[in-house]
Amino acid sequence: MLRRLYHWTLAKAAHPLAERWLALISFMESSFFPIPPDILLAPMALSRPHRAIRFALIATLSSVAGAALGWVIGASFFQTVGVWLLDVYGVRDQFATISAEFNKRGVMIVLLAGFTPIPFKVITIASGATGLSIYTMLAASLVARGARFFLLAGLLKYFGEPMKALLDRHFGLITMALGILFVGGFLAVRFLF
Repeated sequence: MLRRLYHWTLAKAAHPLAERWLALISFMESSFFPIPPDILLAPMALSRPHRAIRFALIATLSSVAGAALGWVIGASFFQTVGVWLLDVYGVRDQFATISAEFNKRGVMIVLLAGFTPIPFKVITIASGATGLSIYTMLAASLVARGARFFLLAGLLKYFGEPMKALLDRHFGLITMALGILFVGGFLAVRFLF
């Protein structure tokens, strides 16, 4: 089933509206959506490596715009939308710990969450709820998300076919490893912050 989804996504990545889907998913993932944009960025970069850097730019800018929405949710709608989202991700209890220390280490937390599988939406909402400067959060988001998406796009642009062959050969193992990293990101939020 995962292999079929991979090939379906790869086919959609070559669709004329793929850039719009990438922008939308990148925007939503930074504030409320659970699926990371890397899942669409990777096949898009593989299918059109000459546009990989453009795709990384779209993902980065859309993700930073979505981070601004996450900050607004935390700053203005925390008691309604923010608490609900924290409950959905199971990190409401840890939020008290995060918020007590967040502004002291906020930039590092945003940088870490923006580059790793730690759920970015939890951090953007926490940024607004704890009063971290939106400009600080956006700058850290731009650096972290840009590094993540441009690194992925660059690797796929320059090593595309070998990377595609690696994915085709070891797809089950790679998706299991990514799943472990994804779950590890949630656990990191829960236990480290």
